[in-house]
Amino acid sequence: MSYLPSILLAVVALLLLAALAFRVAGGLRRFRSTLSMVMTSTNDRTGLLRARVAGVRVALAQRRRVPENQ
Repeated sequence: MSYLPSILLAVVALLLLAALAFRVAGGLRRFRSTLSMVMTSTNDRTGLLRARVAGVRVALAQRRRVPENQ
């Protein structure tokens, strides 16, 4: 019966390890979801900024253009 405490200790350790792994997996899942939302938002804003910069470049090019009748 001297092996019984060792088995109990191993079972308790495995249960604690499983609980810890479950919590870490949940945290990683939330982190991945948050990261996805942040990347989507950043890409959307970057696209809008690029479109605005392109519009400003077109407007500046039109202002610099010399009219053909001069």
